[in-house]
Amino acid sequence: MFLAIDAGNTNITFGFFDEDLKKWIHEFRINTLKELTVLHIEREIHLFFLENGIKTDKITAIGISSVVPEINPILQQFCREYLEKKCYLIHGKSYQKLAVSTSRPNEIGSDLMCNVTAAFDRFKSPSIIVDFGTALTFTVVGKEGKVLGVNIVPGLKTAIKSLFANTSKLPEVELKLPESALGKNTIHSIQAGILYGYSGLVKGMLETIQNELGYSCHIIATGGLSSIIPTLEGSFEVIDRNLTLEGIRLITLANQ
Repeated sequence: MFLAIDAGNTNITFGFFDEDLKKWIHEFRINTLKELTVLHIEREIHLFFLENGIKTDKITAIGISSVVPEINPILQQFCREYLEKKCYLIHGKSYQKLAVSTSRPNEIGSDLMCNVTAAFDRFKSPSIIVDFGTALTFTVVGKEGKVLGVNIVPGLKTAIKSLFANTSKLPEVELKLPESALGKNTIHSIQAGILYGYSGLVKGMLETIQNELGYSCHIIATGGLSSIIPTLEGSFEVIDRNLTLEGIRLITLANQ
């Protein structure tokens, strides 16, 4: 079993890939804490291991993608002490053995490079990866596997939290699409503005990018919120929540 650890600004995701079944079979998330400790991870994940019959000796390899450098030593210590395995932490030189490349390997987030790696492995042709995470990102990979550019927008939850934190009378609302783009009360108004607004943003960005490139691309969506906006149905060729995890696996195996 392969364990992929994706450490983002909001969550740390632990994904388990069954090497016999050739598919991701389990996923576990904890909140990303700046004061993260090995003991906290152990307490959170111990029950999950018991409930799903996961034994640490069945884990054959571990790869980590992290955009939160300050918790990297804790994740490495957790792997070493609790799982009794050495992990592979993805870094700027990890892409040298891959079919994909970037001119700024130490600048682009490892999560985005994992997305690119998994998407290009699937399509082997120009693709746009839309990642609905803490940030909403559009990453473009060309026909030769070169990352052509990245577009970054505040994510859905980030936008709502910002609106809530910076206004005195607006409540924090559930991410649920209202029936109308014209809100009839405060909560519906915020939901309409954010969700219909982001729907238009995504469609417009995809059109703008492809017009600039001069050709069509495969479009793949990932991230926990990738299927939350019904009005985006049909905009993506594939929605794959495990895209980043698959990229971690491919990059780790290529460097072992």
